[in-house]
Amino acid sequence: MGLFGSLFTGVSALFAQSQNTAIIANNIANVNTTGYKRSEAAFESLVTTESRLSTYSPGTVTVNRIQRVDQQGAIQQTASATDASISGNGFFPVKRSADAGQEFLYTRAGQFSEDSQGILRNSAGFVLQAWPIDANGDLPANQGDLTSLVTADVAFLGGLTRPTTNAELAINLDADQEPYNLDVIGGGAGLPLGNSQAAHFSRGITIFDELGSSQNVTLEYRKIVGPMANTTSGASGLDLTTSLTDVAIFPGIAAGDQFSITVGGTTRTYDVATPSGGSVTVNTVGDVIADINNNFTTIPEGLNATLDSGGRILLQAEDLATTFTLADVTGTPATAANGLFFSGAAQTADSAFPFAAEYPGQTSFPDLSNTTTPNTQGWWELTIIHPDGSNISQGLLNFAGDGTLNALSDAEANIDIELTNIDWGNGSNLQDFNIDIERFSQFAGNFDVIFSDQNGAELGLRTGVEIDRDGIVIARFSNGASAQLYKVPLITFSNANGLQEVSGTAYSETEDSGEENLREAGTGGAGFVEPSTLEASNVDLADEFARLIVSQRAFGAATRTINTVDQMTQDLLSLRG
Repeated sequence: MGLFGSLFTGVSALFAQSQNTAIIANNIANVNTTGYKRSEAAFESLVTTESRLSTYSPGTVTVNRIQRVDQQGAIQQTASATDASISGNGFFPVKRSADAGQEFLYTRAGQFSEDSQGILRNSAGFVLQAWPIDANGDLPANQGDLTSLVTADVAFLGGLTRPTTNAELAINLDADQEPYNLDVIGGGAGLPLGNSQAAHFSRGITIFDELGSSQNVTLEYRKIVGPMANTTSGASGLDLTTSLTDVAIFPGIAAGDQFSITVGGTTRTYDVATPSGGSVTVNTVGDVIADINNNFTTIPEGLNATLDSGGRILLQAEDLATTFTLADVTGTPATAANGLFFSGAAQTADSAFPFAAEYPGQTSFPDLSNTTTPNTQGWWELTIIHPDGSNISQGLLNFAGDGTLNALSDAEANIDIELTNIDWGNGSNLQDFNIDIERFSQFAGNFDVIFSDQNGAELGLRTGVEIDRDGIVIARFSNGASAQLYKVPLITFSNANGLQEVSGTAYSETEDSGEENLREAGTGGAGFVEPSTLEASNVDLADEFARLIVSQRAFGAATRTINTVDQMTQDLLSLRG
């Protein structure tokens, strides 16, 4: 029994070493196969147990194949933008074809390219599967299921237009610009001014609609006095030393005249050149301005007086909700044709302009961050003009004393003019877009456009497709636009070495591998997608040749065992009684 057992042991050794050689040969044959994972032979003894210790029955040897799927291959750079490798854990999900019902397979071979129908396939013909990305850049809600994956089809029969959704301007408006004053303009002028007065500054910006047509939108800026309650003297060319009794300048004012100013619950009475009990005596323009600024700016409602660039007395409320009253007590020092404040005797004090009534488009503009005491010298009327000459929107901007925009950020921390339902009149869909004005400023100097930009683009033809490090499949177009089409998940398994190998350097799921887990690149233990690279085979030729030599010697030794047993059997047969 022992002699023939030794013969079978030798035979099993020959079979095991031949299997080992086959595994090594397969590794060597695939040394240049992209994404290939080597295997190893693991030998296991089979022992025959005897109840008697005085005899020994030899066992045999068997061999099992161990996959080294979890061992990383070298990452090699390529020139193709659709090639991709995985650095770390994970597999690309693929199918044999785009037909419904095909089983999911998993591969590290990322040599993808478009076929004649625009479908991304790797060099083995497997079809890449990925999450579709919607218009908002979101992935499917069921992205944890394989059913959320679709075939990566990058074919475009036409081009791509990218309608403008956001525009950005950085503009400086000249703080020294003389504002439009309704009292000076006269003729019943009121806010909004619009094109009744020439724009102090204008600038065009190109907006692309959904048909890819360019729409030239014009932004006109006019500096104004207002919108708070204000009034202006009819006389001009004044300075702080101008006498109130100078008949050449103020023919309607005489010494002893009195007038009053009332703001909220505060009233002050002024006496021209002649002191009287209970009133404030004023002799010059400077006296009037100084007393108003010293006494009315400290009350909650706020009122201040200045000389404008034309040498006129300008009286303005500091609060948008404040109104004030001017009244003659003796004579007509306030309401005379050339009085202190009004350009005409028939005028009455202005009241605060309600934004909603005067500027319906103000709801598109950012809210003021300071509504209590906005800078009275920082008001601009902005008119946004449609290509056909009509107004898209119109509203007011205010700049603080430090030159920055007085505006509140929205919920997304942006300071935008939000324009909606714009009809371009060319059959394109109604369009919404925002104009970012956060970098508007008002400093003394030239009007200056620092930069102007928008995210739209005209019709463009597809110029290429690429896969980025996040696994996003991106189409590029000749107009500079890009479109995110898909996001490639990485599939991980608890035991990648337990996968079942199939032809084409791909694997299928088994009970040993565990269930698949869909992961975004770089999350949940998944590796990263390395664009324009391929993962080389993890076969080490030096190691394989060393194993091959050992296997050859072991095979030779097993044949010697068989030869020896054969000779011993021959010796037994040659015995004679």
